[in-house]
Amino acid sequence: MERKKYAAIVLSAGKGSRMHSAVPKQYLLLEGKPILCYSLLAFQQSMVEEIVLVAQEGDIPFCRGEIVERYGLSKVTAVIAGGKERYHSVFQGLKELGRRESAPDYVMIHDGARPFVTEDIIARCAEGAEKYQACVAAMPVKDTIKVADALQFAKETPRRENLWQVQTPQAFSFPLIYQAYEELLGHGAQKDPHFITDDAMVLEAVCGQKVKLVEGSYENIKITTQEDFDVAQALCKKK
Repeated sequence: MERKKYAAIVLSAGKGSRMHSAVPKQYLLLEGKPILCYSLLAFQQSMVEEIVLVAQEGDIPFCRGEIVERYGLSKVTAVIAGGKERYHSVFQGLKELGRRESAPDYVMIHDGARPFVTEDIIARCAEGAEKYQACVAAMPVKDTIKVADALQFAKETPRRENLWQVQTPQAFSFPLIYQAYEELLGHGAQKDPHFITDDAMVLEAVCGQKVKLVEGSYENIKITTQEDFDVAQALCKKK
């Protein structure tokens, strides 16, 4: 059986305004290394053959010199500029991979601000993508969740056993996710993308594709606030 080709898109184009830091959160040093390095190193050591790093245009020289070259990330084959919103950046990454002479069979999309992704999580996402064509790393929620109305009164309490917190990587058949993004954002697209907050939603909204939830990790946190950064430092020390 022919071995399937995997690629990864790692997103580093966010400004991190909720961190209230002059430096974008993904470049803050965590135990001496930029946060972004951790996820790139995890994919470097995985079955993924190629990584496309999507950054703000002005950060591209820094990413190439101080991250890709400095840490020997040989699987990073392109550092490209992202777009205004996350979904624009993902689409840029997909188009970059689509220009290859041999496009990947599967692609993983990962937030660069999630430094604790592991090779095991990546492997489970790869298995899920091959079996179901679309999957996301996720974990069951621990807290009771309330749905609020416009005045912040609780109006509904969903059953906790049906609720999962979604993480990245999110892994897909490359032709499937590329086509979905093309329909959402490509030339002449008619759909409004502003409700999209993750890649699975693109498939769900555009083509009704079911997305499998596969085991992530409660430690696979996204660093968004100073509190998250403090937790990340504690996790690094523990590891």
